[in-house]
Amino acid sequence: MESQYQEISIDEIQLDFENPRISKFLEQYSKDQLTSEAISLALGGGSDDKNGTSYGSLKESIKSNQGIIHPIIVNKTHDEKYIVIEGNTRVQIYKEFNESHVPGSWNKIRSIVYNDLSDSQIHAIRLQAHLVGPREWDPYSKAKYLNYLSNQEKLPIQQIISFCGGRVNEIKKFIDAFNDMEKYYRGILSYDSEFDQREFSKFMELQNRSVKDALVINKYNRNDFAKWVINGNVDTAQNVRKLPAIIKNDEAMKVFLKSNITEAVKVLAIEEFDTNSLSEVPYEHLAVELTKRLRNIKYQEVKNLKYDPRYEEKKEILFDVLEELDAIIKEIKEE
Repeated sequence: MESQYQEISIDEIQLDFENPRISKFLEQYSKDQLTSEAISLALGGGSDDKNGTSYGSLKESIKSNQGIIHPIIVNKTHDEKYIVIEGNTRVQIYKEFNESHVPGSWNKIRSIVYNDLSDSQIHAIRLQAHLVGPREWDPYSKAKYLNYLSNQEKLPIQQIISFCGGRVNEIKKFIDAFNDMEKYYRGILSYDSEFDQREFSKFMELQNRSVKDALVINKYNRNDFAKWVINGNVDTAQNVRKLPAIIKNDEAMKVFLKSNITEAVKVLAIEEFDTNSLSEVPYEHLAVELTKRLRNIKYQEVKNLKYDPRYEEKKEILFDVLEELDAIIKEIKEE
């Protein structure tokens, strides 16, 4: 894809309303209602993102530096339209400065211009910029876009991976979590304004087989999980993997439904390991140690894993290891 550097007039540039960060918000407006204020709010005006960079602080930075440091990326279509691929927020700030007559030169913006890109090429640029780039989209926005590519654009998973890297299993988890959140969580909210995309990470954890199996075996479902999220029973995403042990313990389940997972875990009196020190150990060393342990496992332990309900959590952990290893090995073996 060839490109060229240009200074483009702000008036000639159109924002990218397909951007997952703002598309859902802007759906509630008709075209004649898309004011500068509405777009500013959709782009995050006044709120901090995960990197601690707010819309307001970015405006101040651009104002202080009398311009942007990194050029925006635009696609020049065959009918001479310049449409933003990467840089919506910066373009909107320039437009606001220009309209408000802020001292400085805001009528043109530094741009990297591509000519008449295909949808596939645009997807590749967006994914590289926001899924593996220096300023990533939040996880929900990533999942929304991946779902769009897979289920609306009908792109094969392997083609999506060729755009942004990653593994099949990981991409599928994003897409499945997005669909679960939209169907089960958004579906039971009284008002769409209550939808909190920050809860997405909990639905990502829901995709782990041990959690899904535990729900089904104990006659719960994803509707129940969504209600627990809304009610605050699922207090943090990292606690979701503890649900299987809680669900099969009557006393812990009572505490969970009354309070949250953190409190329920106390009932289980599960021994916690020093995960901070383990996180520093290279995965290959952990794999060698695990292999040694499994080779020397006693037959009675295997029987316990198979028949004793008290060993259910250990068994599910081994299944999780198998699932992740299987996904990685398939990727390695693929030509």
